[in-house]
Amino acid sequence: MTTALFIHGTGVREPGFSDLYGRFTAGLREFAPDVRTASCYWGGELGARLGAGGLSVPYTGGRSRGGLGEAAEAVGPADGTADGTADGTELWADLYRDPLAELAAAAAGGAGSGSGPGGRAELPLGAPLPAERPRALLAALDGHAGDIARGAGLPVPYLAAAVTELAASPLLSGAGAAVPDDEELARLLARALVAAALAALLDADAPVVPDGAARDAAVAALAARMGARPDGSERGLGAALARPVLRIASHQVVRRRRALTEAAHPAAADVMLYLAHGEPLRRRLREAVEELEPPVVVIGHSLGGIIALDSLIASPSPRVALLVTVGSQAPFLYESGALPGLVHPEPLPDHLPDWLNVYDRRDLLGYVGAPLFPGRVTDVEVDNRQPFPAAHSAYWTNPAVYRAIAARLP
Repeated sequence: MTTALFIHGTGVREPGFSDLYGRFTAGLREFAPDVRTASCYWGGELGARLGAGGLSVPYTGGRSRGGLGEAAEAVGPADGTADGTADGTELWADLYRDPLAELAAAAAGGAGSGSGPGGRAELPLGAPLPAERPRALLAALDGHAGDIARGAGLPVPYLAAAVTELAASPLLSGAGAAVPDDEELARLLARALVAAALAALLDADAPVVPDGAARDAAVAALAARMGARPDGSERGLGAALARPVLRIASHQVVRRRRALTEAAHPAAADVMLYLAHGEPLRRRLREAVEELEPPVVVIGHSLGGIIALDSLIASPSPRVALLVTVGSQAPFLYESGALPGLVHPEPLPDHLPDWLNVYDRRDLLGYVGAPLFPGRVTDVEVDNRQPFPAAHSAYWTNPAVYRAIAARLP
């Protein structure tokens, strides 16, 4: 019986690892029910630590990414065209930076319409106040948000907190006045809630992030609970793409600042530690392989893929029948001359087992190996339907990943 040995990537610590490994095991067994699974957890003992408690990291104040605080200023493209991919990935990238961006734009767009005081039309007698409509829709989620969150793989407290914060947002009044259609309003609210929950998940550096399909299912379920028709769950998103997509002010600065912050984060430090002192991690993997009955399939995510490839290059193991790297930088390090065990243009050793490499082109930390090693690596592209960096953690909720692995199991 085949044993799949999972080795995690950067920044993973407990309790996140147990959640990640449980998700991996359930996902693989759905397509390969007879496979045994095992894990190589190195983050707790061998992962990077800030020895001085983070004294090297400059302090910066201000609101963190995510949450439902005051919305950032938003602008649209000058030409009035949509700025995003066909499935809305760029729109979601904006919403992860500011979950209230769509609602803020809707409120701003409707602020000058109408003929009543302040530019707004008078309300008909008995009509609900603008803020009452969105809050009434949100009230329909009482007692149901938890089930929806669990079904989508979202932590229940994150979604519950998003509902509470959104219900108190001053933007609801403007959005309620600007969006008269309850179904469209429900979808706007649903996207804001899911974006806030996922942004909080990303801020927490969670090892597993729902892929685009699970995210969209959560939006559809929330919108349906608030009265939107399930078969039209994507109508609101399509409308958003047809109008100018919101771009957050200082967009490039935010991205650059996030990248600089990541450089001081333990996730990046894990990579630097491995490149400087990688032998303890390679030894940990070799020991884990020796404890298992062959055939063994080593499956490494991100840095885990680098460790796996490096270990198998340096130390042949007849027990290992297949190497799987997922969202890994191993090919890039090799081409850059930074892979410890093999330097470009040296070829892969003959003893290396078959190599399956899974990547998502939106994952900026995933690379391809077949152009570097023709005939030795099989690259399989998947679409996690998430923008970066969420794309890097969304592999393990994407059935296509497990399907690709199961098809190659010995």
